[in-house]
Amino acid sequence: MKKLFGTDGVRGKANQYPITAELALLLGKATAHVFGASGLGLRKAILGKDTRLSGYMLENAITSGMLSMGMDVIAVGPMPTPAVAHLTKSMGASCGIMITASHNPAEDNGIKIFGHDGFKLPDEIELEIENHILSGELNSDLISHSQIGKAYRIDDARGRYIEFAKSSINNHSLKGLKIVLDCANGAAYSMAPLIFQELGAEVILTAASPDGHNINDGCGATYSQHAAELVKKHNAHLSISLDGDADRVIFCDADGNEINGDRLIGMVALDFKQRGKLAGNSIVVTSMSNLGLIKAMEKSGINVIQTDVGDRYVIEAMRKNDFNIGGEQSGHIIFMDYATTGDGIITALHVLKQMTKSNKTLAELASFMDVYPQRLEGIMVQEKVPIEEVTALRDAIKDCEKALDGFGRTVVRYSGTENKIRILVEAEKQKDVDFWTKKLCDTAKKELT
Repeated sequence: MKKLFGTDGVRGKANQYPITAELALLLGKATAHVFGASGLGLRKAILGKDTRLSGYMLENAITSGMLSMGMDVIAVGPMPTPAVAHLTKSMGASCGIMITASHNPAEDNGIKIFGHDGFKLPDEIELEIENHILSGELNSDLISHSQIGKAYRIDDARGRYIEFAKSSINNHSLKGLKIVLDCANGAAYSMAPLIFQELGAEVILTAASPDGHNINDGCGATYSQHAAELVKKHNAHLSISLDGDADRVIFCDADGNEINGDRLIGMVALDFKQRGKLAGNSIVVTSMSNLGLIKAMEKSGINVIQTDVGDRYVIEAMRKNDFNIGGEQSGHIIFMDYATTGDGIITALHVLKQMTKSNKTLAELASFMDVYPQRLEGIMVQEKVPIEEVTALRDAIKDCEKALDGFGRTVVRYSGTENKIRILVEAEKQKDVDFWTKKLCDTAKKELT
C-alpha cells in the first residue's frame, strides 16, 4: 500500500514531511533510478513548477537528487502541469516532474510525476519509487564522476507549448471575443494571456502577478466570483478562471453565472458528436457529476461512463476504451486527442472556438442540461477512518439513499490530497438536499472531528 503518493502525487504542507527538501532529494534520486533503468526515452527529465515560494527549495532538491543518479534535468520554470506533460513526451524525456499543489493554498505543495508518454504514473511505478525512498537503499556511489547528470534551463519551452495549444484548434481566430482571464497567480500567468491574445481575443487580465504567496488566494478556478465581477464590469463575453497549475478551468457567462466542468464536458461532447468526432459515442465522468448531465447525454444518445473521483481514474477509463472526451465537475477536462492530462487552456480554446463557430453565447451552449440541486461540503477530520467502520455515518448514508430511492444520490468520500471528508447530496428537491446534507455533515463532525 502506498504511503507517500496519494491520488495526485505527493502532497502536504511545505517544509513539513513529506514536502521537505530531504524527501524531495530522495524522490529525485528514486525517480532517476527507476526511469534511468527503464530504457524509455532519453536519460533526461523535464522539471516544472508553479509559483509557490517553496517551489525553489523543492526544485533544487529534486534536481540534485536526479543529477546524483546520472539523470539530466531540464528545468522549465513556472509552467502549467499539462505543458510539462506535453514537453515530456514531445522532447523524448524519460519522465517529467511538476512541483505543484494545484488548487490548494500557497502554504501547500506537491510533486507529480509523468512517464515518458506524458501520462501520470500507474500505481505500481509510484509504489516502486516509494519503496526505493523508504528503504534507505538508494546509493549514488555507483555513479562515477563522469556519469553525473547535467542541469539545463531552456528558453523555448514556453513557446513550444504556446504553439501546441493554439494548434489544438488549428489556430482558429478568436477575434471579436472579449474575455476576462484569471490566472490564479499561478503557473500560467505569463503564458495563457499570450495564447488568447495571439489568436485575436481581447483579454482583460487578472490575478497574473504572483509573489510566491498569493496563488489561488481569492481567485482562480476555486473562486470564480472574482472573475465574474470583472465580466459584468467590463461587459465581457465570459470569464476563464484557471487554477494554480492550469490543469482545470471554470467559466462564467456574460451575466456572471458559473459554468462548471459538467456543463463544459457536455457542451464539448455534443459538438464532437455533431461533427462525428466523439470516440465511441461516449464520455467519461466521475461519480460527482450532476445527474442532469447524465440524463442530458442519454437523451442525446451519448453513453456516460462513471468512475471514482479523480482525473487519473477518468484518464484510465478513457485510455482503456479509446475515448477522447472526459473530465470532472471541478474543471479537469481531458481532450485525449491532444493532451494526456486535464488542460485548462486547451479546454478554454475549444469552448471559445465552439462559440465562434456556432455564433452562440456561452449561456446558450450551456443550456443543454437541467441541473439537479446539489450540495458538496468538506469537513476536516483527525484521521481517515474507513467509512464502513464509522457505524453512525454508514447508517445515515443508507437512510439517505433509501429516502432518495432513485431520485437522487449521495457520495461520501475522503479527499485524496487533504485530511477532509467530502459529502455530496443530490436530489430533485432542494429541501431534500439541505436536510440530508445537514444530517450527514452533523454525523461526520460528531464521529470524525
